[in-house]
Parts: sequence; C-alpha cells; structure tokens
Amino acid sequence: MFIVNVEGAIHKEGKWLLIRRSTKEEHAGGTISLVGGQCEIEGVSSDILERTLHREIFEEIGIEVTIVRYVNSSSFVTDSGHCVIDIVFLCYYKSGEPYAKSTEEIDEVLWMETSEILTHQDSPVYLKDNIRLAEDLLKENR
Repeated sequence: MFIVNVEGAIHKEGKWLLIRRSTKEEHAGGTISLVGGQCEIEGVSSDILERTLHREIFEEIGIEVTIVRYVNSSSFVTDSGHCVIDIVFLCYYKSGEPYAKSTEEIDEVLWMETSEILTHQDSPVYLKDNIRLAEDLLKENR
C-alpha cells in the first residue's frame, strides 16, 4: 500500500517558493523542499490530488496558488519503511503572504532562483530534478 503525496513547484517572478522542512520531520528533516502533503482517504471523490495540494499549501504556508500542470511523479521509501508515491505540480503564486504556518513541519519559508536551488547544499537531488523539470515547463508556457 502506498501513501500518496502531492507537492507544488510554486513560481512567482523568477523565483520558487520553498520550505525548509522541520528537523523534527521523519523524512528529509532540515532539507529544502517543495510544499505539499499526503492525500487523505475520502472514499469516492474527484480532483483529490488538486484539492489536497490546495489544502496542504494553505495549511503549511498560508497562501493560495493556481495549479498549472503536472510536472513529475516518483516513488520512494521513507526511513520508517513507508512506500510513497509523490506527484509534483507546477503552480503559480496567487495570493497571501507565505509564512511557516505549520511550525511542526516547517522551519523556514524561502524564495529562491533556480540557480540557487541547484547549488544549495540542503537541496536534495530529487528537488533539483523536479525544479529542472518545472523550469522547462515554464519555458514551454511562455
């Protein structure tokens, strides 16, 4: 059985909105990350990935986004052995002032350019890969 996780590659004026995951987090604590979270069991529903992403972004950093399109999906296993499917969407910032609303999950909110993310010591390889893919999609949308 998989946990389904969604993340937003949130873009505004040449920068990406990222978080530094809390050091208390079981998976990837202290690293820089996209914003998102797990889908909840809802029974029969539609647009669960999109609704989950909107909810998680608002709960974690207090902003609204416009979801533009799918970027990538991958799977991984957490340190505790949970199997996760992760789905990334390209999003544009819409409104609100981002802040670490969920302090149990987030230590810091960051706006970073692609080049900064790709060279930052706390950027995991999968984040760099997702940002590269999202950046390519941005170029296609222009």
